[in-house]
Amino acid sequence: MSTATPVTAGADTAAVRQAIATTARPPRPGPLSTALTFGWRGMLKVKHVPEQLLDVTVTPVMFLLMFTYLFGGAIAGSTSAYLDYTLPGLLVMSVLFTTVYSGVSLNTDLTKGVVDRFRSLPIWRPAPLLGSLLGDSVRYVIAGTVIIVVGVALGYRPDAGVTGALGALALVVVFSFGLSWVFSVLGLLLRSPNAVMNAGFMGIFPLTFLSNVFVDPATLPGPLEAFVNVNPISILATACRSLMDGTPDGEAITTSLVVAAALAAIFLPITTRLYRSR
Repeated sequence: MSTATPVTAGADTAAVRQAIATTARPPRPGPLSTALTFGWRGMLKVKHVPEQLLDVTVTPVMFLLMFTYLFGGAIAGSTSAYLDYTLPGLLVMSVLFTTVYSGVSLNTDLTKGVVDRFRSLPIWRPAPLLGSLLGDSVRYVIAGTVIIVVGVALGYRPDAGVTGALGALALVVVFSFGLSWVFSVLGLLLRSPNAVMNAGFMGIFPLTFLSNVFVDPATLPGPLEAFVNVNPISILATACRSLMDGTPDGEAITTSLVVAAALAAIFLPITTRLYRSR
């Protein structure tokens, strides 16, 4: 078996350096292409670990079936009447629950050292953050689509048809994108993925159940009704109901978009600063 002599090794090294020196340097990737690349990375993770889709497929169906058939008759008198009321709210709840995993995924990358590798790359610094949340938006669309399809299979018929359903889904996805920056901050502050998940659900569970997702606020005690009426999740559920019923509530839709923009405007800079310092 032959071995390379020092002269041959030196020649090979010189040839490699010459090739590098005479080859044009590839252009630096732009912010948009870099963010989309990291978004695609999130999709590839789902491809290799399909179990990640369980939270956006099985969980929404479980919530829809459980609340409709366990509580529907007692609350609304019939399961079909309760399905018409609660499906837009369950659409909101199922997609918002999925936003917690944005923080969990970011914390996982952080604790495994993946973020340190990203920092060494000559790319736009916020690209891994933005790309990750763009990839998560696909999960939001899947979760919302599952709820709507199963609801239609159970007998739900939106008065506004496909257009109303798509409008409600789009509004929920936009709101979820703004909310996901909140959980990204948690993902950078806490020490483990389990801590992020527990803290996230401890915050979102009370807000979701203290809303008009499941019951009409008029049936609640006065102080609780007042809180439910100003709860952003209640306003988002009202906006989705109005879109799917074919009578868009401009005030509720505008308020939901403003809240989503405010969440992103407040927590996006905080997330970026924490990301650079960790």
